[in-house]
Amino acid sequence: MDIEKIRNNTLGCNQVVHFNNAGSSLPPNCVTETVVNYLKEEGQNGGYESFEKELPRLEYVYDQVSGLINAEREEIALMESATVAWNSIFYSLDWKKGRVVLTGQTEYASNFISYLKLKKERGIIIEVLPQSEEGDVCLKALEARLQKGGVTLISLSHIPTNGGLIQPVSKIGLLAQKYKVLFLLDACQSVGQCPIDVQKIQCDFLTATGRKYLRGPRGTGFLYVKKKHFSWLKPFTLDLYSANLTSKETYEIRKDARMFETWESSPALRLGLGKACDYAQKQDISKTFERIQKLGHTLRKELEKVEDCLVHDIGKEKGGIVSFSLKGKNPIKVKEELSKRKVNTSVSYKTSTFWDMEERGLGDILRASVHYYNTEEEILSFINILKCLP
Repeated sequence: MDIEKIRNNTLGCNQVVHFNNAGSSLPPNCVTETVVNYLKEEGQNGGYESFEKELPRLEYVYDQVSGLINAEREEIALMESATVAWNSIFYSLDWKKGRVVLTGQTEYASNFISYLKLKKERGIIIEVLPQSEEGDVCLKALEARLQKGGVTLISLSHIPTNGGLIQPVSKIGLLAQKYKVLFLLDACQSVGQCPIDVQKIQCDFLTATGRKYLRGPRGTGFLYVKKKHFSWLKPFTLDLYSANLTSKETYEIRKDARMFETWESSPALRLGLGKACDYAQKQDISKTFERIQKLGHTLRKELEKVEDCLVHDIGKEKGGIVSFSLKGKNPIKVKEELSKRKVNTSVSYKTSTFWDMEERGLGDILRASVHYYNTEEEILSFINILKCLP
């Protein structure tokens, strides 16, 4: 990898040390230019006119996204965020009283809120799976629970927002297929960070965002739906794009994943998402992931040398998200002090992964998330700044 070239093609690398990639990565210049150029075209020619002109490019985005995760283009719906994508599929499932959803201790708060909402409104049952000694989902416990039957959905975050843990999703997918249980994977932090192959994972549904490790623009995301489910899924909202009127009294829903889309969208942002997918694949995600893991490992080791610093990451396999705390120091104030020194980090709040943080006795903690365009020199500079903070 030509890291110098990659950094030169990323405007922000000359401005800041960006360790907030789990929040929103620095996009490559080609992504920014794609979005801006389309917006300029709209300004010159009109929104609808530009859309018609650029329709072949916009349609190609479905190929770019599907190619990234080894899906078919008809299995992709383009959304404005991962949350919209996740809610679109979750609330479209046939939830009735007594139906069970299995999830993990590190599940994201937005997803957990939806579980609780349907528990209150429809009487579904939420079961949080036990962890292994390393902190990921215990596969033996998962299979034992599946053997008992009655499970409607396994719903998990591939990589949680509050640390480096990577769930063994291919093994979980294998169990889901074995026991004929639906599997919804929240890949918000993993798409763009590590290789994703929905055929190997065997998930039924997958949701992701563009702004995090994929290095796409904000306001983008996508939903993957395995095509065998098209015939029975019932989107909880429809419009004239996701369905067609067939008479004064009847309508017909689309026969592909776009049944979850609505008419209005941002063509500029969609083109930016497609460009980000192409860029990620050209860099070879298996190689960039190897570098991310190496940088994450280096950062953890260096943090362990800092006095009164505790690293909180769990999991047998870890990625580029590193969580830590400094004894006696408020994480929000530390983040602000780092920002003054042109270092971007974030705070992982207890409420974002409440179950896990509560179980481990953690409050709000600091999060530094590295990407392949970061360097060891930046890590060492970051460590030196931490040591000198007031």
